[in-house]
Amino acid sequence: MNASHSNTTPLILRDTRAWQWQVWASFGVAVFLCAVGLAWLPGEPLEQAFMVMGYVFCLSAVFGLSKFVRDNDGARRGEATDTPLWKLVVWGGFAIAMLLTGWGLLGMDINDTYKAFLGVSWLYLVTTAFTLAKMLRDRHEADVLEARLQGRREAAQARAGSVE
Repeated sequence: MNASHSNTTPLILRDTRAWQWQVWASFGVAVFLCAVGLAWLPGEPLEQAFMVMGYVFCLSAVFGLSKFVRDNDGARRGEATDTPLWKLVVWGGFAIAMLLTGWGLLGMDINDTYKAFLGVSWLYLVTTAFTLAKMLRDRHEADVLEARLQGRREAAQARAGSVE
């Protein structure tokens, strides 16, 4: 470690409580709107089940893709990355989830206004899930950095105490 680095403390960026509240509130509203739309979805039970599965599949794919992208951001810094096949699985799963859900929604024989409500609430859910995943990962990375810095401080204090 360079001497210039040992005397500086890295800046730990954290989201404000207002931002965290807004992200959770937006995600909650999106989940609520999707649940309301799916709960009163007209049509056959199989179509209803398909749409619920599509929304859950999309939500799961969003969190998987968010984690994959963030984990592989370290590749630019020379850190280990996932395999190319896993990249195909993650991106392919996200694309399939979005395409099949969109196809199912467009193909349903329901009122256009209801279809628009389901579509907008679904896209709102996807975007808020990406934002939530980012916020949670940012918090985790800040916590890890803070713990490392605290460990270094304690180690430096222990070394200073043993020298005296």
